[in-house]
Amino acid sequence: MSFQFSKWKILPAGVLLWGTVAVGQDASSTGSSTQGTTTTAPAPKPTIAERKENQQDRIANGVQSGQLTAGETSKLETKEAAINGETRADRAANGGKLTAAEKQQVNKQQNQLSKQIYNDKHNANTAQYGNSKVGQRRENQQDRIAQGIKSGQLTAGETAKLENQQKGINQQVKADRAANGGKLTTGEKKQVNKEQNAASKNIYNKKHNANTQQPKK
Repeated sequence: MSFQFSKWKILPAGVLLWGTVAVGQDASSTGSSTQGTTTTAPAPKPTIAERKENQQDRIANGVQSGQLTAGETSKLETKEAAINGETRADRAANGGKLTAAEKQQVNKQQNQLSKQIYNDKHNANTAQYGNSKVGQRRENQQDRIAQGIKSGQLTAGETAKLENQQKGINQQVKADRAANGGKLTTGEKKQVNKEQNAASKNIYNKKHNANTQQPKK
């Protein structure tokens, strides 16, 4: 028995097969082309407020880790407070906004501050707290200040004042130890604790007043 197939019966199947292969190649080709030309959109530049918050977080981390001394922190926060004051004045003069030139100036100042934060955190100066009660109190005060910076409860200006106060106490302790073979007398310890009590109240009051870090775009 012989079978005969009409070419018209075979043709649709052949066309269908060819079409399937062609579509598959197109899809593959299109996918490759798309993959080759896919580009990642550049990340948006941080706003003035975001940069300010980032700088404060870096300072807070440096305070808590001991990489920044009280004196270094005071200087950094004084610079930050100056930038913030200038920004507020510029906004007030321009209906609450910054001009393109003012934004450029602020970013330039924040770049300089950023380098200073890095240098201060990576130099040889560190806050040595020690294992004594005096050292533990000092570390506790620094932790509270660092938390206040991160939470926004402490402004840059308030932090600078608090760190100046800590710097003064630290210098006094250092001088007393140098005069007494590395130790503090009972009277000196009592005096340091009295000063830290005053500093503690100051930290509390500044963290709970109406002044807070309020970033604006």
